[in-house]
Formats: sequence, C-alpha cells, structure tokens
Amino acid sequence: MQFIDLDAQYKHLKRKIDSRIQNVLQHGGYIMGPEVFELEEKLAEYVGVKHAITCANGTDALTLALMALGIGKGDAVFCPTFTFFATAESIAFLGATPIFVDSEFDTFNMCTIDLERKIEKAKEDSKLNIKAILAVDLFGLPANYPEIERIAKLHNIKVIEDAAQGFGGTIKGRRAGSFGDIATTSFFPAKPLGCYGDGGAIFTNNDEYATVIKSLRIHGKGIDKYDNILIGMNSRLDTIQAAILLEKLDVFPEELEKRQQLADIYSEELRDRFIVPTIPEGYTSSWAQYTVKTEEREEVMRACEKRGIPTMVYYRTCLHKQTAFKNLEAVEHDCPNAETLSKQVLSLPMHPYLNKNVL
Repeated sequence: MQFIDLDAQYKHLKRKIDSRIQNVLQHGGYIMGPEVFELEEKLAEYVGVKHAITCANGTDALTLALMALGIGKGDAVFCPTFTFFATAESIAFLGATPIFVDSEFDTFNMCTIDLERKIEKAKEDSKLNIKAILAVDLFGLPANYPEIERIAKLHNIKVIEDAAQGFGGTIKGRRAGSFGDIATTSFFPAKPLGCYGDGGAIFTNNDEYATVIKSLRIHGKGIDKYDNILIGMNSRLDTIQAAILLEKLDVFPEELEKRQQLADIYSEELRDRFIVPTIPEGYTSSWAQYTVKTEEREEVMRACEKRGIPTMVYYRTCLHKQTAFKNLEAVEHDCPNAETLSKQVLSLPMHPYLNKNVL
C-alpha cells in the first residue's frame, strides 16, 4: 500500500501525459511555452478568479504574494503555527515578523478567536506594522474565511490564502484559491493537484496585484525585456510541468470525488477508535491528508507498520517551537491547541487510486 500512489495515477493518465510532454519536446518552448498560458487560463476558470499566475513552487507563490502587498521589514503577518514551515518562512524571508496563531482543535485550521486576540494584543504591545493575515487550508479544508475576512476588514489588513493543501476544497460552492486579496497554491507532487517536480500558482481578482506578480516572477521585468522595473525573482513554471498539470486538472474533479468516497469510508470505520476529521456545514475538503487524532499515536503507528499500512505525522513540531524562530521578538505565541495537535495527529493513506477493498 502506498501513502500517495503517483505511479497508479500516471498509469491511468499515461497516454495523455506522454502526448502532452511530446508536444512540448517538439515545439521546444521549454520556458513560458504555450502550455503555461493555457494552464493559467484553465486554473483561473476552475478557481473562479480573474487571474492565475504560475510560478516555480509553492513557497515562491507565498513570497510573491507578500511582495505584491509590499510586506517587508518592520511588518507583522499573522499565520498559524500548526502548518508547514514555508508559510512562516516566506514571511521571515522578506524581513517581516510572523505572529503565530493557535488552531481550532476540530478543524486543524487557524482559530479566529485567537487571531482576533493576537491582533488586539499586537496593537497594544508591538511596534510592528500589522499588515496581513496568512491563513492556511490545512489537510484539504479551507480555513474560516468568512470570519477571517471580517476580522481583516475590521482592522484594515490584507488576507492571503495558502491553498497549497486546500486546492479543490470549497466553502458554500466557492473554491479554495478564491479567498482573501491574494491566494496561492503548490503543485508539489504530493498535493491534491501536483506535477512531477516543483510548481506553484498565485490567484487574485485584483488587476494591479496580478500585473505586479507577473513582473516579479520574471526578475521584475517591464514591457521592454531589458527594462526591469522592480527587484523580483526568477520563478517560472516550466512548460513540461504545465503540460502535465493540464491533463491532471482535467481529471481533478473526478479524483476529488474518489477522495471524498475514501474519506467517508475512513470516517465510518474509524470514528469509534479515533477522533475523525470535522468538516463544517457548507464546506468540502480536497483531502490532501486524512488526519485523525489519538492519544496513542506511537502505538497505532507501530501496529499499522506491522500490517504494511504507511502513516505520516503532519506536524510534530509547531512553528513557534522551531529553532529558526527561537529568537523571535513579538507578542507571546501561546498556542495550546496546536501543541496538543502536534502530539496527537496521525495521517493515513489518501489518494484517489487506493483500492477501497483493502481498508
């Protein structure tokens, strides 16, 4: 049994993916070739936004989004502590300060009660300029954007959606990648929609942000190739990865249905032994991971290993506990729910090609 079976997916799509790659090899437009722009159009249509701008990876997507909002030294950005390192890394990379927010125990996502408390606390105690909220759609479930956007509007700050895991999830029919001022995703192979290398994308309805991001991803270039108007980066999605993603995007809705079917089976079979995931009313998850909670995690993992069932832990260490942020000077980072989750969470195999008869 595979935790994520990319080989099974490739075998299912082999003829179409091979044909797409062969087309790129024939036309030779390896950088910013036609498939890149075709993909951007289809991504924007799928998500339901005006602009989708691809880039080299999901971390660059976050960095580009922050750069487009003018975030840098002296600024504060609120983000969850229970997530992958790249979320806060992109903030710190630009010289800004991440202020870590606790999680909801039921959904794993950013706790909006703690978010509001941390914003008020930062306004009282911190000398930092409060600029943005960077929320994460953890394990496939979009964060509570109706409440996050309400809080952001109240405090006149921006919202970035990190939909690296949530791509394909929805809130009342509105798709992940469409929330906040700017949203981002990752096409890392293990993500719900993944390529065969690194890749990422940024989404927005704001024309000005889109123009700036398109410039920033190619060295800050202007209309003239040799007139660079901004200090940017080299962050382009290569054409072969775009070609692969076009075929994967075509079957993505079908794969999401299969993930949901698998999640339903898990929840029905496991709810008596574990705390199974909570999906709020009106939400759907893309099930990037199927994650349960248990106080007997290590014993369960050993038992699964004996049966040939792979398991993973996302995430054993909260960001505010990691070495890179040990000297962070800002408001206090008390996050009790997140610290409990880091000791209890356990993810099980989840992919659309898992044979349900083995469960």
